[in-house]
Amino acid sequence: MNIGDVASKSGLPAKTIRYYEEIGLVCPPRGENGYRSFGEDELHKLAFLGRARALGFSIEDCRILLALYEDDGRESAQVKKVAEDHLKRIEEKIAQLQSMRSTLKHLVSSCAGDNRPNCPILNDLARD
Repeated sequence: MNIGDVASKSGLPAKTIRYYEEIGLVCPPRGENGYRSFGEDELHKLAFLGRARALGFSIEDCRILLALYEDDGRESAQVKKVAEDHLKRIEEKIAQLQSMRSTLKHLVSSCAGDNRPNCPILNDLARD
């Protein structure tokens, strides 16, 4: 398969596939003409990476997960640890977003939104 075919089948843009190749996540063989020749293995890896990225895993996490996937001697505990660490980061981010939402909601409700120059939103943003 050429890059257009594999992009269509994997759901990933060709630019992303080239990037994944550049950083060593996939290594499709090249023909004598220099064109990439993707096989089913590369397609499967790209679909795997697409799903992992859709779940928010970092590139480095994807590298680890892909290595674990390809390691028949892996322990599922290793995979679980990567996923648990990622889940913890997501939960921390959710807590930060909820805090931001609460603060912003309070500031928006404090602002009269009229033609006067006094604005509690700007006052809060300008405080030390």
